[in-house]
Amino acid sequence: MPSWIGAVILPLLGLLLSLPAGADVKARSCGEVRQAYGAKGFSLADIPYQEIAGEHLRICPQEYTCCTTEMEDKLSQQSKLEFENLVEETSHFVRTTFVSRHKKFDEFFRELLENAEKSLNDMFVRTYGMLYMQNSEVFQDLFTELKRYYTGGNVNLEEMLNDFWARLLERMFQLINPQYHFSEDYLECVSKYTDQLKPFGDVPRKLKIQVTRAFIAARTFVQGLTVGREVANRVSKVSPTPGCIRALMKMLYCPYCRGLPTVRPCNNYCLNVMKGCLANQADLDTEWNLFIDAMLLVAERLEGPFNIESVMDPIDVKISEAIMNMQENSMQVSAKVFQGCGQPKPAPALRSARSAPENFNTRFRPYNPEERPTTAAGTSLDRLVTDIKEKLKLSKKVWSALPYTICKDESVTAGTSNEEECWNGHSKA
Repeated sequence: MPSWIGAVILPLLGLLLSLPAGADVKARSCGEVRQAYGAKGFSLADIPYQEIAGEHLRICPQEYTCCTTEMEDKLSQQSKLEFENLVEETSHFVRTTFVSRHKKFDEFFRELLENAEKSLNDMFVRTYGMLYMQNSEVFQDLFTELKRYYTGGNVNLEEMLNDFWARLLERMFQLINPQYHFSEDYLECVSKYTDQLKPFGDVPRKLKIQVTRAFIAARTFVQGLTVGREVANRVSKVSPTPGCIRALMKMLYCPYCRGLPTVRPCNNYCLNVMKGCLANQADLDTEWNLFIDAMLLVAERLEGPFNIESVMDPIDVKISEAIMNMQENSMQVSAKVFQGCGQPKPAPALRSARSAPENFNTRFRPYNPEERPTTAAGTSLDRLVTDIKEKLKLSKKVWSALPYTICKDESVTAGTSNEEECWNGHSKA
């Protein structure tokens, strides 16, 4: 070998042998990573200009890297934050469904009760005038108790309705027999004849069935929407475990450390990580689906013949019907009460001279079901129920579907069509 060749080759071999094993002649630039890292709002002081040895890394592959220890820590926290936001955004639909529909139903039911009370008050003032106004607390107490039951109060609907009819009988008995004076004890005896004599006809029995069914369904449904709202809010607030945070960092930001900031995770890899991080949410799915099924059953009760709208809208007419029954049977009722409770004492001369006023016998106009009150919800109960049933059905299996929904997001994964150019946890493959 000519001496000049040896003079050139030997120093070159020495130079090559002195290079670290596996090193490129020139270290790769971290320019792309610096740009992406800075765009996240982090300080560029943390990041080298060129790759450095990666023995210090605790999560990402310990190869040549653009990540310092500080960067790995910050990107790990960023992974946690982005995951929490992803879960919250993905579960947004189910949370807003329960929040907005609870508000609409609650507004609807409350205003329905307000309108029913106002309608009865207006009708009875027009019809009975002072007679009604002097006894209006009997009716006000009825609506107060209905509202208290709806808002979760400890009210026995059957007992409360029995008390209402007993009190109404006491008041009316005095009005149709103004020539007598009745003591408290005597009136208590009168009220005991409510069931036996049926002075109001069949209205109390029918109304008791209708009101009880309607209010149980309405209250249960609104309470169910409250439960759904609370569960959805709690479940969507995730607290990832340290193991989950490591997996998220490896999936979302280890590509930065490898100098590949634009490479996104493979779809299957994303699903594996998300299923691990969201295992508790998926475990809830069975109970959640049973809850949704139960809500759909109650929703059907809201649509049935005893729905709260069809019961409360004409309640003034139904009560007036009961009062007319009492008026028509007043003589027979009085005779039987006198027989059972004894002959009452005559009233003082001034009072006995009065008789039941003429307008006490006024008949009410027949109820027209088209005359529905305008509610705050701006719609009828039927439309509200149809809407919520559709939304509830879409809410089924929502928690077990979270990993799939998140990994379908193009901002998270490379997508199924780009499986050869995606991050698999170690490299682009």
